[in-house]
Amino acid sequence: MNRSRIIVALLASGALSGAMAAQGMRGGTQVTPGQDCPPGTTEVRPGRCQPPSEPPPSILDYRPRSTLVTAEHKVPKARFPAVDVHGHPGNLTTPDAINRVIGVMDSLNLKVMLVAENVSGERLTRTLEALNASPHKERFRVLAGIDFRNVGPDWGDRAAKQLEADIKAGAIGVGEVGKQFGLRTTKPDGSRLKVDDSELDPLWAAFARLDVPAFIHTAEPQEFFQPQDFKNERWLELSLFTDRRNNQPGQVTFEQLITERNNVFRKHPKTRFVAAHFGWHANDLARASKMLDEFPNVTIEAGAILYDLGRQPRAAREFFVKYADRIMFGKDSFQPNEYPYYWRVFETADEYFDYYRDYHAFWKLYGMALPDDVLKKVYYKTALKVFKGLPQAGWPQ
Repeated sequence: MNRSRIIVALLASGALSGAMAAQGMRGGTQVTPGQDCPPGTTEVRPGRCQPPSEPPPSILDYRPRSTLVTAEHKVPKARFPAVDVHGHPGNLTTPDAINRVIGVMDSLNLKVMLVAENVSGERLTRTLEALNASPHKERFRVLAGIDFRNVGPDWGDRAAKQLEADIKAGAIGVGEVGKQFGLRTTKPDGSRLKVDDSELDPLWAAFARLDVPAFIHTAEPQEFFQPQDFKNERWLELSLFTDRRNNQPGQVTFEQLITERNNVFRKHPKTRFVAAHFGWHANDLARASKMLDEFPNVTIEAGAILYDLGRQPRAAREFFVKYADRIMFGKDSFQPNEYPYYWRVFETADEYFDYYRDYHAFWKLYGMALPDDVLKKVYYKTALKVFKGLPQAGWPQ
């Protein structure tokens, strides 16, 4: 008789219930193997679900303190000077704003920030003029933007001309092309603008002609497309930020967006693409590997996906070692106190330490202990190859 049948037989006979009562356990609910416990209960023994004796706290109030004692190696500065290829520092059109960001960069060992605010035309020119007039101009590079409104006949040619003008003005690429592209941006007829819409082909071709990369954010974390129930590990985030829900009937699916994105990668092999946020495949490194193997014109950056890397440190380390020439450091949200978490995950072998936002991840992080040669590639060497307009001198060998 197998284990499942033994449990069922014990439950039916009452023997298991009697044994539990002898251990001080209260009455509960019997379930068959593989069946979920009823709401408000948890499995305390195989096939036996029980509610707590006191009212449970809310998800917001349950903050257990770990008794685990481990070595801690805080890393306030990156071991090597880094390029943040996914910078959102805000307005950089005044000396005070620039100096404020420089102070933060110095404290973190960020040598260069790539400003990825997706601006074009006059807005781009204002930022470039302010930075070029600053004594810190070599610490920043700026990406241009794309306006996807009113896509139709001849739009691609006009967008390509604007891209050429923005690059001539001093931008070194485009990005971050935001998440609304593909998700919610519409064409004049009200239909969704698909990532692989053929009207965009002249624009993607222009990137290859100008030899600059397109930094694109396609889709969102997979959990944002799943039902918002208590099995969704991003339930709290979706409850706090309702505009992040992409799980309503009729909305485009995660898989559809990824298929459209990959169609663009495939159709434009001479265009260099940077997939923001690991392409949203940091939770599935086999899929990330498949993407990089299939599309040699694609690189990835690590913005806002540390929570997935830090919970699979061995697999993530192997991935980084294998694909170090295709991975760049990026942070996304400009919160100075959050950068050291990246350094700690990348550089140390620390175990079971907190992530910086409870609503992103309720789990702990582990260090990947990346080798120095991999760190150098992730922090700056890969970025210098991908974004050729970055300052090329003064980096460690």
